Amino acid sequence: MVPHLITALTGPINELEQRILESMPAIERWFRLEWMEHTPPFYCSVDLRNAGFKLAPVDTNLFPGGFNNLTPEMLPLAVQAAMAAIEKICPEAKNLLLIPEKHTRNTFYLTNVQRLMQIFTLAGLNVRLGALDPEVTAPTQLPLPDGSELTLEPLLRTRGRLGLKDFDPCTILLNNDLSAGTPEVLQNLHEQYLLPPLHAGWTVRRKSLHFKSYEEVAKKFAKLLGMDPWLINPMYAQCGQVSFSEPGGLECVQGNVDALLTKIRRKYKEYGINEKPFVVVKADNGTYGMGIMTVRDPKELEDINRRTRNKMSVVKDGQAVTEVIIQEGVVTHEQVNAAVAEPVVYMIDRYVVGGFYRVHAERGVDENLNSPGAGFVPLAFEPSPQLPRPGEKPGASAPNRFYMYGVIGRLAMLAAAYELEATDPNAEIYE
Repeated sequence: MVPHLITALTGPINELEQRILESMPAIERWFRLEWMEHTPPFYCSVDLRNAGFKLAPVDTNLFPGGFNNLTPEMLPLAVQAAMAAIEKICPEAKNLLLIPEKHTRNTFYLTNVQRLMQIFTLAGLNVRLGALDPEVTAPTQLPLPDGSELTLEPLLRTRGRLGLKDFDPCTILLNNDLSAGTPEVLQNLHEQYLLPPLHAGWTVRRKSLHFKSYEEVAKKFAKLLGMDPWLINPMYAQCGQVSFSEPGGLECVQGNVDALLTKIRRKYKEYGINEKPFVVVKADNGTYGMGIMTVRDPKELEDINRRTRNKMSVVKDGQAVTEVIIQEGVVTHEQVNAAVAEPVVYMIDRYVVGGFYRVHAERGVDENLNSPGAGFVPLAFEPSPQLPRPGEKPGASAPNRFYMYGVIGRLAMLAAAYELEATDPNAEIYE
């Protein structure tokens, strides 16, 4: 199924698409030079929003689930990228230990784990699953929808190494975002490669720092293309002391919402955009679409109901929300089967390996789609979406549109590389 893009065929997005296609050699050279200086995250996924007048990342996940939503045709790309990533890190690798999320009864998530195991097995590694859950004390079978099973095994820690019984891995791949904190069993592993590093987990990571890094990347990229960075960059603000349960706990949020809406209105006026501006308030650390609300007027924060306060107070694993990012809202003007959709781009190492549309029939163009009821439509373009077609009219070619998504996705991945360098606790050792 080819998703139907209802984005208007005129305006900045098509100008941006045309400029990106015309500048492809310069863009790819720029990325190559950046990757000589910076190490990409091992893998990541990026949620994009295409407003027709603006295309921007709104979230970057460094522990991506959802690999099961990529089409089988994209598997060779993922395997090649995985081979390249492993070769750089541990060329002699034989064994890979994959550590999934604790809530491993979710069959959609387990199918993602199955796909990850398939990718790294085809990349030439022995792959086994280790459980962070201390209640897993013996090999445990987890049934999958296709009738097969995954075997989850208890972790075995010996001095500076982590493995399983009779299994000593060179590399440990986390598919657990460490929202609940960093388990002791993962600390001080000096003899093995832990990917992504511990400081990529939500114990340390903050969305505001990521978007600060992205702002820097977007400015560099916009200078290369001679364009306004706002067309690819969502403005943001951050509040470090908030409480959704106490009176006056949202004063900082209200002030920043007001200021950000004023900035957005100014930009809309500059570009002649008739949309109603809005912002998205999110927990500064966290994932799974939790702790998110859309605000169109600062007054809305004065009388939010108890249900919304409770929803915003905690994120995954019951972590209290005390810091938020206020992000410029980007509407999505893409639809699949008359339902609102947003593209999600997947990368391993520095390579785009695929993507899909997150679709939600019950959500509006200015709402969070990463919520219960969302569906996924693979980007199953014919022919391959990875190869752009220079010379075609903007908006006329799905591969060209997907190439543009891949460029913006890689900008977010580069921002994540900047971000991880800035928060690396061992950075000073090497300076």
